[in-house]
Amino acid sequence: MLSALESVLSVLLLILLGVVLAKRGWFDERSSSLVARLVVSVALPAYMISNLMGGYDRQKLLAMLPGLPVPFVVMLTSLLIARVLGRLIKIPPHRRGTFASLFALSNTIFIGLPVNFVLFGEKSLPFVLLYYIGNTVTFWTLGVYGIARDGAAKGGRSAARIVSREGLKRMLSPPLLSFIAASVLILVGLRLPGFLLDLCKTVGNMTTPLSMIFIGITVAGVEWKRIRPDLGMALVLAGRFLVAPALLVLAVGWTDLPLLMKKVFLIQAAMPAMTQTPIIARAYGADAEYAGVMTSVTTVASLLTIPIYMSFIDRLF
Repeated sequence: MLSALESVLSVLLLILLGVVLAKRGWFDERSSSLVARLVVSVALPAYMISNLMGGYDRQKLLAMLPGLPVPFVVMLTSLLIARVLGRLIKIPPHRRGTFASLFALSNTIFIGLPVNFVLFGEKSLPFVLLYYIGNTVTFWTLGVYGIARDGAAKGGRSAARIVSREGLKRMLSPPLLSFIAASVLILVGLRLPGFLLDLCKTVGNMTTPLSMIFIGITVAGVEWKRIRPDLGMALVLAGRFLVAPALLVLAVGWTDLPLLMKKVFLIQAAMPAMTQTPIIARAYGADAEYAGVMTSVTTVASLLTIPIYMSFIDRLF
């Protein structure tokens, strides 16, 4: 318990640093986007290569594959539940896809990754990435399709295709490509020179602090006057912090998957909504303000729920 609370404190202090710097005007929209790009396009891919190629062989890599279907099962079930709830509580048609994405899909990189690192160490990275794969593929297909349908309903246009060139390009992100490249090299028995692995590890060490600072920037930008609690907001919070984790526990509870994989997957399932949701909502003409407010609310709420899950996770498996 004490170890978990200390881990939470270090995470919260990094987030607080981001909040303080943002409030003092260190970051504008452009610079905060730069921090996000550094994490996704530089630090995380480098860390992934150094971690996988430094600690995994062919046998260990193949042993992870049975866990890959789990994130898809959890997220597809969550999306189905969200669709049903959206109709039952009469979410407006131009918000239903956005509501479902907020309810079902989690922030596996900017919050999930550093939280797992702090809690479980570097050995958690491959399992973090397994969940990330499921989350990314689901978001850039079904998630984006639902948001695009919102934009079509709002603007009176026809809905976009469920799979698009842009969506495929987004799925093949630098972290995923690095994971694939490192996995292929491991499977064929090739190793990178030591100096390259050292370089990747040095660059990759930026991942956790930059991610937490980015979340602090996001929290500092929350406009509390725009937040109006309602049933839809309560259900999004329930989806992120109760429904998805409960589905994950049910999905892995009776399996023989590694204990660490189960714990990492649970932390990933209990993360706030994806930061890309309001960006995609804006791009497709959906309700970007609604998406932005709800994403911010779940992010702030996660500062309370993360310590709870980190403190009690050992009792759940």
